[in-house]
Amino acid sequence: MRAETAGERRGTIVDLSHPVVDGMQVYPGDPEVRIAPALTVAADGVDVASIRMGSHAGTHVDAPSHSIEGGRTMADVALDELVGEALVVRVPGLSGGDAYGWRELEASGSLPERLPPIVLIDTGWAARFDTELALQHPALAADAARELQRRGMRVLAVDTLSPDPTGAADASFPVHEVVLGADGLIIENVRGLESLPAPVRVGFFPLRLAGDGAPVRAVAFLD
Repeated sequence: MRAETAGERRGTIVDLSHPVVDGMQVYPGDPEVRIAPALTVAADGVDVASIRMGSHAGTHVDAPSHSIEGGRTMADVALDELVGEALVVRVPGLSGGDAYGWRELEASGSLPERLPPIVLIDTGWAARFDTELALQHPALAADAARELQRRGMRVLAVDTLSPDPTGAADASFPVHEVVLGADGLIIENVRGLESLPAPVRVGFFPLRLAGDGAPVRAVAFLD
Protein backbone atom coordinates (compact mmCIF):
# COMPACT_ATOMS: atom_id res chain seq x y z
CA MET A 1 0.00 0.00 0.00
CA ARG A 2 1.37 3.42 -0.97
CA ALA A 3 1.96 5.73 2.00
CA GLU A 4 0.25 9.13 2.06
CA THR A 5 2.45 12.16 1.69
CA ALA A 6 2.15 15.13 4.04
CA GLY A 7 0.58 17.15 1.22
CA GLU A 8 -2.06 14.52 0.57
CA ARG A 9 -2.99 14.38 4.24
CA ARG A 10 -3.37 18.14 4.35
CA GLY A 11 -6.05 18.29 1.66
CA THR A 12 -6.95 21.47 -0.19
CA ILE A 13 -6.80 25.00 1.16
CA VAL A 14 -9.10 27.55 -0.52
CA ASP A 15 -8.21 31.23 -0.19
CA LEU A 16 -11.27 33.33 0.75
CA SER A 17 -9.44 36.68 0.84
CA HIS A 18 -9.41 39.60 -1.58
CA PRO A 19 -5.87 40.57 -2.63
CA VAL A 20 -4.59 43.71 -0.92
CA VAL A 21 -3.54 46.10 -3.68
CA ASP A 22 -2.87 49.81 -4.05
CA GLY A 23 -6.07 51.81 -4.41
CA MET A 24 -8.42 48.92 -3.66
CA GLN A 25 -11.97 49.62 -2.52
CA VAL A 26 -12.49 50.42 1.17
CA TYR A 27 -15.54 51.25 3.23
CA PRO A 28 -16.50 54.90 2.51
CA GLY A 29 -14.54 57.20 4.78
CA ASP A 30 -11.91 54.61 5.74
CA PRO A 31 -8.21 55.30 5.01
CA GLU A 32 -7.23 54.46 1.45
CA VAL A 33 -4.86 51.61 0.70
CA ARG A 34 -1.56 52.93 -0.56
CA ILE A 35 1.29 50.58 -1.49
CA ALA A 36 4.42 52.02 -3.10
CA PRO A 37 8.11 51.15 -3.43
CA ALA A 38 10.21 52.38 -0.50
CA LEU A 39 13.48 50.62 -1.36
CA THR A 40 14.52 48.88 -4.57
CA VAL A 41 17.02 46.19 -5.42
CA ALA A 42 18.65 48.49 -7.97
CA ALA A 43 19.20 51.37 -5.54
CA ASP A 44 19.27 49.71 -2.13
CA GLY A 45 19.96 46.03 -2.68
CA VAL A 46 16.49 44.99 -1.46
CA ASP A 47 12.86 45.51 -2.41
CA VAL A 48 10.74 46.97 0.42
CA ALA A 49 7.24 48.39 0.04
CA SER A 50 5.66 51.24 1.98
CA ILE A 51 2.13 50.23 3.04
CA ARG A 52 -0.54 52.59 4.39
CA MET A 53 -4.09 51.41 5.07
CA GLY A 54 -6.80 51.24 7.69
CA SER A 55 -7.38 48.35 10.05
CA HIS A 56 -10.53 47.38 8.10
CA ALA A 57 -9.06 47.13 4.60
CA GLY A 58 -9.90 44.18 2.37
CA THR A 59 -10.98 40.95 4.01
CA HIS A 60 -10.83 41.73 7.71
CA VAL A 61 -12.15 41.06 11.20
CA ASP A 62 -14.10 43.51 13.37
CA ALA A 63 -13.34 43.26 17.08
CA PRO A 64 -16.10 44.29 19.51
CA SER A 65 -14.33 47.61 20.21
CA HIS A 66 -14.95 48.57 16.56
CA SER A 67 -18.45 49.75 17.46
CA ILE A 68 -18.96 48.90 21.14
CA GLU A 69 -17.61 51.27 23.78
CA GLY A 70 -15.32 49.28 26.09
CA GLY A 71 -15.50 46.17 23.89
CA ARG A 72 -12.65 43.74 23.38
CA THR A 73 -9.83 44.72 21.04
CA MET A 74 -7.91 42.35 18.79
CA ALA A 75 -5.38 41.96 21.60
CA ASP A 76 -8.09 40.02 23.45
CA VAL A 77 -9.17 37.82 20.52
CA ALA A 78 -7.71 34.31 20.55
CA LEU A 79 -6.90 32.58 17.26
CA ASP A 80 -9.02 29.57 18.21
CA GLU A 81 -12.10 31.82 18.08
CA LEU A 82 -11.41 32.33 14.38
CA VAL A 83 -10.72 28.74 13.36
CA GLY A 84 -13.22 25.93 13.38
CA GLU A 85 -16.34 24.32 12.02
CA ALA A 86 -18.56 26.61 9.97
CA LEU A 87 -21.75 26.68 7.97
CA VAL A 88 -22.15 28.45 4.63
CA VAL A 89 -25.67 29.86 4.22
CA ARG A 90 -26.57 30.76 0.64
CA VAL A 91 -28.95 33.64 -0.07
CA PRO A 92 -29.12 33.95 -3.87
CA GLY A 93 -31.13 36.28 -6.06
CA LEU A 94 -30.80 39.44 -3.97
CA SER A 95 -30.78 42.85 -5.60
CA GLY A 96 -28.89 45.97 -4.64
CA GLY A 97 -30.11 47.45 -1.38
CA ASP A 98 -32.23 44.43 -0.47
CA ALA A 99 -32.66 43.50 3.16
CA TYR A 100 -32.69 39.80 3.93
CA GLY A 101 -33.84 38.17 7.11
CA TRP A 102 -34.63 34.87 8.73
CA ARG A 103 -37.04 33.76 5.99
CA GLU A 104 -34.34 34.15 3.32
CA LEU A 105 -31.76 32.38 5.49
CA GLU A 106 -34.12 29.48 6.18
CA ALA A 107 -34.77 29.09 2.45
CA SER A 108 -31.24 27.69 2.15
CA GLY A 109 -32.51 24.59 3.91
CA SER A 110 -29.30 24.22 5.92
CA LEU A 111 -30.08 25.90 9.23
CA PRO A 112 -30.07 23.44 12.13
CA GLU A 113 -31.32 24.38 15.57
CA ARG A 114 -27.72 24.28 16.79
CA LEU A 115 -25.24 26.09 14.57
CA PRO A 116 -21.46 25.83 14.49
CA PRO A 117 -19.66 28.87 15.95
CA ILE A 118 -18.86 30.36 12.53
CA VAL A 119 -21.53 31.25 9.96
CA LEU A 120 -20.66 32.53 6.48
CA ILE A 121 -23.37 34.16 4.36
CA ASP A 122 -23.00 33.80 0.59
CA THR A 123 -25.02 36.49 -1.21
CA GLY A 124 -22.91 36.34 -4.38
CA TRP A 125 -21.97 39.98 -3.86
CA ALA A 126 -18.22 39.25 -3.63
CA ALA A 127 -18.15 39.36 -7.43
CA ARG A 128 -19.00 43.06 -7.23
CA PHE A 129 -16.15 43.99 -4.87
CA ASP A 130 -14.12 46.98 -6.09
CA THR A 131 -17.05 48.34 -8.11
CA GLU A 132 -19.68 50.98 -7.38
CA LEU A 133 -22.27 48.20 -7.09
CA ALA A 134 -20.44 46.89 -4.01
CA LEU A 135 -21.74 49.91 -2.09
CA GLN A 136 -25.34 48.83 -2.79
CA HIS A 137 -24.98 45.38 -1.28
CA PRO A 138 -27.80 43.52 0.46
CA ALA A 139 -27.93 43.82 4.25
CA LEU A 140 -28.83 41.37 6.99
CA ALA A 141 -31.73 42.10 9.36
CA ALA A 142 -30.75 42.51 13.00
CA ASP A 143 -33.37 40.04 14.24
CA ALA A 144 -31.93 37.39 11.93
CA ALA A 145 -28.46 38.03 13.35
CA ARG A 146 -29.94 37.69 16.82
CA GLU A 147 -31.48 34.32 15.94
CA LEU A 148 -28.18 33.09 14.48
CA GLN A 149 -26.56 34.00 17.78
CA ARG A 150 -29.25 32.22 19.77
CA ARG A 151 -28.47 29.07 17.80
CA GLY A 152 -24.77 29.24 18.60
CA MET A 153 -23.08 31.58 16.11
CA ARG A 154 -20.12 33.51 17.54
CA VAL A 155 -18.48 34.68 14.31
CA LEU A 156 -20.48 36.14 11.42
CA ALA A 157 -18.73 36.31 8.04
CA VAL A 158 -20.22 38.10 5.04
CA ASP A 159 -19.15 38.55 1.41
CA THR A 160 -20.09 42.25 1.44
CA LEU A 161 -18.55 45.47 2.77
CA SER A 162 -20.71 45.10 5.89
CA PRO A 163 -23.64 43.03 7.18
CA ASP A 164 -25.37 46.41 7.70
CA PRO A 165 -26.26 48.80 4.86
CA THR A 166 -23.29 50.82 3.67
CA GLY A 167 -23.88 54.56 3.79
CA ALA A 168 -27.20 54.32 5.64
CA ALA A 169 -28.81 57.73 6.15
CA ASP A 170 -29.10 57.20 9.91
CA ALA A 171 -25.49 55.92 10.15
CA SER A 172 -26.69 53.00 12.28
CA PHE A 173 -25.07 49.56 12.51
CA PRO A 174 -27.72 47.27 14.04
CA VAL A 175 -26.06 43.96 13.12
CA HIS A 176 -22.75 45.20 14.49
CA GLU A 177 -24.56 46.10 17.70
CA VAL A 178 -26.09 42.62 17.93
CA VAL A 179 -22.96 40.59 17.13
CA LEU A 180 -20.19 42.76 18.55
CA GLY A 181 -22.42 43.80 21.43
CA ALA A 182 -22.58 40.12 22.47
CA ASP A 183 -18.75 39.93 22.33
CA GLY A 184 -18.80 38.12 18.98
CA LEU A 185 -16.76 38.88 15.87
CA ILE A 186 -17.59 39.95 12.31
CA ILE A 187 -15.59 39.12 9.18
CA GLU A 188 -16.26 41.30 6.13
CA ASN A 189 -15.36 41.00 2.44
CA VAL A 190 -14.88 37.26 2.21
CA ARG A 191 -14.89 35.74 -1.27
CA GLY A 192 -15.06 32.32 -2.93
CA LEU A 193 -17.95 31.02 -0.84
CA GLU A 194 -19.70 29.64 -3.90
CA SER A 195 -17.00 26.95 -4.19
CA LEU A 196 -17.44 25.64 -0.62
CA PRO A 197 -19.64 22.88 0.76
CA ALA A 198 -22.20 24.07 3.30
CA PRO A 199 -20.49 22.43 6.28
CA VAL A 200 -16.83 23.41 6.12
CA ARG A 201 -13.84 24.13 8.31
CA VAL A 202 -12.44 27.65 7.99
CA GLY A 203 -9.77 29.88 9.49
CA PHE A 204 -9.34 33.65 9.66
CA PHE A 205 -5.77 34.65 10.49
CA PRO A 206 -5.43 38.34 11.40
CA LEU A 207 -2.36 40.51 11.59
CA ARG A 208 -1.35 40.74 15.24
CA LEU A 209 -2.70 44.26 15.74
CA ALA A 210 -4.02 45.34 19.12
CA GLY A 211 -6.76 47.65 17.83
CA ASP A 212 -10.37 47.52 16.67
CA GLY A 213 -9.84 45.16 13.76
CA ALA A 214 -7.28 43.69 11.39
CA PRO A 215 -6.90 42.40 7.84
CA VAL A 216 -7.09 38.61 7.71
CA ARG A 217 -5.98 35.80 5.45
CA ALA A 218 -9.23 33.83 5.23
CA VAL A 219 -9.08 30.17 4.20
CA ALA A 220 -11.26 27.08 4.00
CA PHE A 221 -9.88 23.59 4.61
CA LEU A 222 -11.31 20.94 2.29
CA ASP A 223 -10.73 17.19 2.59
